Amino acid sequence: MTKNTTQNTKVVSDKSFQQKPLEVKRSWVLVDASGMALGRLASQVAVILRGKNKPTFTPNVDCGDYVVIVNSDKVVLTGNKMNDKYYFKHSGYVGGAKYTQAKVMHEKHSDRMVEKAIKGMLPKNALGRKMYRKLKVYKNDVHPHEAQQPKKIKLIGGAA
Repeated sequence: MTKNTTQNTKVVSDKSFQQKPLEVKRSWVLVDASGMALGRLASQVAVILRGKNKPTFTPNVDCGDYVVIVNSDKVVLTGNKMNDKYYFKHSGYVGGAKYTQAKVMHEKHSDRMVEKAIKGMLPKNALGRKMYRKLKVYKNDVHPHEAQQPKKIKLIGGAA
């Protein structure tokens, strides 16, 4: 007969890590959008809002950070998109379709243009709406979130 002797070995669980909503540690991130292409900016910010840049990412938990984007009026569209791209909205009434050219949207509401691009890259459900509420976009470099001490990060890829 052999005896089972226990040694001081660490047992590693083969279960996947699932983060709980109360275990999420959020931070504040500041992004300067000057000279960034709209799509490149939006895709990288959507990753941060979802939390996919963290090793503790869990698909069914909102584990992303708060993102403050400044200088949205300096975002660029590549190619001829300023003239060719249109934004659509509908009033809800018959014949209430309204189309706004990207050039006009950029001049009047550049912050909404950035928000719309990022919102389109988030999940289309209650969790995505919760993630979207952590996005703060401002036209110039002044924002009211200094008390949160956002950490400034540099995103990859400006306009070519």
